[in-house]
Amino acid sequence: MQWRSIVVGLLVLRVALSCVLWLAFGLGPSWGFNFPIKFSFNLHKIELLKNGDMATSRTNAWSQNVYDNRDHQEKTCSKISENIPKKSYLSFFKTSRDEYDRKYSSFSDALKIKMRGMAKDMFYFGYDNYMKYAFPEDELNPIDCEGRGPDVLNPSNININDVLGNYSLTLIDTLDTLLVLGNVSEFHRAVRLVIDTVSFDKDSTVQVFEANIRILGSLISAHILLTDPRHPFGDVGLEGYDDELLRLAHDLAVRLLPAFENTSTGIPYPRVNLKSGVPPDSINETCTAGAGSLLVEFGILSRLIGDSTFEWVARRAVRALWSLRSNETGLLGNVVNIQTGQWVGKQSGLGAGMDSFYEYLLKSYILFGEKEDYRMFIAAYKSIQSHLRRGREACNEGEGDPPLYVNVNMFNGQIMNTWIDSLQAFFPGLQVLIGDVENAICLHAFYYAIWRRFGALPERYNWQLQAPDVHFYPLRPELVESTYLLYQATKNPFYLHVGMHILQSIEKDTKVK
Repeated sequence: MQWRSIVVGLLVLRVALSCVLWLAFGLGPSWGFNFPIKFSFNLHKIELLKNGDMATSRTNAWSQNVYDNRDHQEKTCSKISENIPKKSYLSFFKTSRDEYDRKYSSFSDALKIKMRGMAKDMFYFGYDNYMKYAFPEDELNPIDCEGRGPDVLNPSNININDVLGNYSLTLIDTLDTLLVLGNVSEFHRAVRLVIDTVSFDKDSTVQVFEANIRILGSLISAHILLTDPRHPFGDVGLEGYDDELLRLAHDLAVRLLPAFENTSTGIPYPRVNLKSGVPPDSINETCTAGAGSLLVEFGILSRLIGDSTFEWVARRAVRALWSLRSNETGLLGNVVNIQTGQWVGKQSGLGAGMDSFYEYLLKSYILFGEKEDYRMFIAAYKSIQSHLRRGREACNEGEGDPPLYVNVNMFNGQIMNTWIDSLQAFFPGLQVLIGDVENAICLHAFYYAIWRRFGALPERYNWQLQAPDVHFYPLRPELVESTYLLYQATKNPFYLHVGMHILQSIEKDTKVK
């Protein structure tokens, strides 16, 4: 009889523990965000220990069954049934006229003007102080109020050296912004400064991805704005301009090309020295995002100068990565060996190491119209929905938690950890571009709820513990871009309020003298 007493005792203990967890985490919204859209953020604590019987139960809550070894594809409620009528995304905002509806249902023209002025003031505070205290160095150290470039004394400091190349990064990166803000005279002055002072003949080892998105993209953008015959910002042509920015872009791209040489797969090395090429001690591992997010800039450059080399190497890298996806799940990992094609990092998600690979597939299709890019993106999107998405099938109705995209093993779809990172906040914007606006609304709401709680997006957020894992915010723009695209898609003033809140948070919490 002793064993029966033990079993009964364990059952009583389990019931008691369940009651405690229910009382602690099951009553009412557990985040306390006072969120304006009526999402049910009633999250439940994850049960880490399960016996065999409980493991057979199914759930559409991502806050349960985290470490189940069964096929997660069966549990993922992401497949959209064409036979089930779905509400319009606009209906998500048609709730009762409570305090939130009154607050978020409009955004006056006077407030738009005020916020636009605030955004301009914030930009010029940064730009003017960079030009005063830091130019021609890459960026302004805001604490010491002095310029900085690469950390030449510590080459292993890749957080700095991957980005800063001793080529006046901030000035180049702000060229198009000056014109968007309507400051044609300063735009012209800045273009002249770049032409007269910037050279890429530097003994600087930089990350190919960072140099591409920050420098190559900025030079190409400014060149197009100067020469576009449609004059989207008015006739802003610069007298005597002779494609110097385009030639600088070409020069930089040529210096990045060695990254694509001597790799067995065609996937580029992660870093090059602008003067000497791939460093002799370079590693053979790179992340999927870094290697697969070059096609937009390289493709535009090829078409501007009539040389297909740059688009060809960038597209070859994308195809090589795509060919390495899992046959079972269709997912890619986050770190790959460029010589062997073996996955070093098997985590598949939407954050660091993966994010912009998906972004560039869709944006390349939008830009160039190549059907290959579209087919790859649609296939990737289906795999993401099948294996990464957790939560109820319908975005804002039904049982279970709101949608969440988790990090899984690329080969079997099993959850690898319980965190997401702030880079993932780009994905709602991408969903808008593909037309999945309803899911974009719900996912954006999840990230904005976190922002409301902390005043920023933590670099890494643990959705199990409902707390940050990494406690800093490096001014990432992903949530802002998604907010902007959702406003353009819905014209709902709620997103103008989100933008205002983010702007005010950045001004309040990140600004120094």
